[in-house]
Amino acid sequence: MLRTVTATRYVTPLREGGSLPGLVEADDLGMYVLKFHGAGQGRKALVAEVVVGELARRLGFRVPELVLVEVDPEMGKAEPDEEVQDLLYRSAGRNLGLDYLPGSLGFDPLALDPGPDLAARLMWLDALTLNVDRSWRNPNLLVWHGDVWLIDHGAALYFHHSWGGGPAKAATHGYDASDHVMLPFAGEFESVDRELTALVGPDLLAEVLCLVPDEWLADEPGFATPDDVRAAYAEYFTARLAAPRPWVRALEETRAARV
Repeated sequence: MLRTVTATRYVTPLREGGSLPGLVEADDLGMYVLKFHGAGQGRKALVAEVVVGELARRLGFRVPELVLVEVDPEMGKAEPDEEVQDLLYRSAGRNLGLDYLPGSLGFDPLALDPGPDLAARLMWLDALTLNVDRSWRNPNLLVWHGDVWLIDHGAALYFHHSWGGGPAKAATHGYDASDHVMLPFAGEFESVDRELTALVGPDLLAEVLCLVPDEWLADEPGFATPDDVRAAYAEYFTARLAAPRPWVRALEETRAARV
C-alpha cells in the first residue's frame, strides 16, 4: 500500500495547469506536491497518477514517491485565497501527494541528452498508457541530481472518462508521438518493446491497481464494485499489450520519419 500522511500546513499553490496543485507539509515532516480529488479533473486524474506512476516505477523509471494525503478542510481557514479555500474544502479526506524534489529543474531537451534507450522506453510507456502530456512544450519531467524524473500523469488513461465500448476497444487507440519531447533522442523500439512487454504481466498489473484506494473507484457508472473497475483497467492493458501492437509500429514509423 501507499504510505498515508496527514497534511499539517498548506505552503503555497503551484499555479500550473488546471488542477491547482499545492505544496504542503505533512506530519512526517515531508513536503509534498498535493493533487486534490476536488480539483476540476477529479479523482480519475489521481487514479491515472497512481496507475501510471507506479507502473513506471516498476519498469525502472524514476518517479517521486507517491503518498496518500489526508486533508482536513479546516486547514483552508488560514488561506487568504478564496480559490484555494474552496479547493481545500472540496477535497476533504484522501488526496494524492508526490514527494517534493527540492532544487529540481524542468527538463530542457536543449541542455540534456537523455540517451536513446531512456527516450525510447519513455515513449513506449506513454504510448501504452495514452499519456498525451509529454510534449516539448510541457515535458512533465524534472532533472534532479542529474537524473530524469517522471511527474504529472493525470492526463493519461483518458479512456476512463468514458468507458463506452469497453477497455478492449480503448486498447486500439492510436498514439500521436510526433510532438513527444523524447522523439529527437529515441532509439529503435523493437528491443524496448520486447523487454517491457514481458515485464507487464497480470501480477504486476494487480499489484499496481491494488494501490488505488477503493473510494476513488467507487460509484463508477457501469461497474458494481471497485474491483470490477480494477479488472477493466487490467483488461485494457492486457488488450493493448497483445500482439501485434500496432501502436509500437507507429512509434517506430514516427521515429524513422524524424530521423
